[in-house]
Amino acid sequence: MSGPVLDIRNLSVRLPKGGDRAHAVDNVSFSVNPGEIVCVVGESGSGKSVTAHSVMGLLPKGQLAPVAGEIMLEGEDMLKASGSRLRALRGTRMSMIFQEPMTALNPVVTCGEQIDEVLEIHTDLSFAERKDKVLAVMDSVRLPDPAKLYDAYPHQLSGGQRQRIMIAQALVLDPSLLIADEPTTALDVTTQAQILKLIAEMQQRRGTGVLFITHDFGVVAEIAHRVVVMQKGSVVETGTADAVLKRPEHPYTKMLINAVPTLTPPKREVKTGQLMLETVKLSKVYGGGGFFRKAREVRAASEVDIQIRSGETLGIVGESGSGKSTVARCIARLIEPTSGTIRVGDLDVAMLPERQLRPHRRICQIVFQDPYRSLNPRRSVGASIVEGPCNFGMSAEDALKKARDLMKLVGLSPDALDRYPHQFSGGQRQRICIARALAMEPEVLIADEAVSALDVSVQAQVLDLLDDVRRKFDLAVLFITHDLRVAAQICDRIAVMKNGIVVEHGKTTEIFAAPQHPYTKSLFEAAPGRNFQFARVA
Repeated sequence: MSGPVLDIRNLSVRLPKGGDRAHAVDNVSFSVNPGEIVCVVGESGSGKSVTAHSVMGLLPKGQLAPVAGEIMLEGEDMLKASGSRLRALRGTRMSMIFQEPMTALNPVVTCGEQIDEVLEIHTDLSFAERKDKVLAVMDSVRLPDPAKLYDAYPHQLSGGQRQRIMIAQALVLDPSLLIADEPTTALDVTTQAQILKLIAEMQQRRGTGVLFITHDFGVVAEIAHRVVVMQKGSVVETGTADAVLKRPEHPYTKMLINAVPTLTPPKREVKTGQLMLETVKLSKVYGGGGFFRKAREVRAASEVDIQIRSGETLGIVGESGSGKSTVARCIARLIEPTSGTIRVGDLDVAMLPERQLRPHRRICQIVFQDPYRSLNPRRSVGASIVEGPCNFGMSAEDALKKARDLMKLVGLSPDALDRYPHQFSGGQRQRICIARALAMEPEVLIADEAVSALDVSVQAQVLDLLDDVRRKFDLAVLFITHDLRVAAQICDRIAVMKNGIVVEHGKTTEIFAAPQHPYTKSLFEAAPGRNFQFARVA
């Protein structure tokens, strides 16, 4: 085919009445050629995913409706296609990889069956032929032991393996167009590098056109041929990856690129304050068996020694399964450690029974990765913020005054305390979670992947906020992340974890300048766009 695989012409998608603007997507035009990767970037709410769902015919009925334009897939207008025609085209000529494989895959159907379903619906192959094809595509996406994983369920696979199952499902019928909607956002840096390499290989080998939606400019620098920048539903800039990333023209593009954290950590003064958090030989072992299963022991954390002083930020980095979050949850006593010491202030909380942990619950607070899941959707954000202080004896009047002050501190209007979590953006919800944690006047603040799901400009704002509250309240901060760029900007010291063990530990500037352990070096080598020089425009 000589023309583009996908040609979007003047597409407009209407929002329901009462929205912040009339159109989710407004007069958008761009194309994707065979064998080309086009990255669409922009903040949350810019219209990236709505555009992708419009192509697939997956817009929620009654809420979003295309009102103008054309979406030409190999010359056929998707906006005029019937429901049955769209179902026939999904999987055969266009496929989509979603952001979160655990919600996109059926938890009660084996992985092999889920890939086979595409073949069963769209082909006349026999079961044996389909199974051979499924095993072949699982092998092509570098899944280990496809015959074994064919009968495995999604929860039995790692995040990277689940994402590979989705890619296999999307590519099993060699579609002309592959849409990838933030497919690497929640993955650690090495798994992300593998998935990006896999998508690029597939695109080259099969000549597939790829529409890749992301907010990670490192990913854009790594794989994009062309870049489309969207803001509030409109395309504000488009061009080759080199041109857009090195010579941006639109102020919005310049703002996004300026917000990309660098891999060069700033110099930070050595903190000499009081030792607020110390773990000594902290270990967490999971084990168990059953009537038909042999007992198996998993050492999620093994003899971890870390220290954090007041006013200091320690970052823990590593792949998924390295033990980062296990250490954080042990320190917060959300799970019980197997052995070791956890001193928070003057208290050793490692082996305290639950009934004696009340003082610890106040001085050690945690901000989770997903603010929407950690806020009660049926309670106003004001009620969520005041709950903790009231539980510890503060009057409702004083707690509300504190909540209003904290909303100002985190950059939100105090008048919004009566609103509910769904009425805020992702970045605003994370600010509310930070305010809720600060309401307890903690001495130790744990941030567990607190910015990984945020787009680049909001991420920069939340990182600035965390650093600001650290200084203002002289907090000891434990910062868990898989993003080396983020760790570089906010952490005084870094602990690198692999398989439950701290393999390297030191000042951020020293580790980033000269990593010593082979695993640490592999993390740096896997960072997307690590060698790309982004334009920093004043």
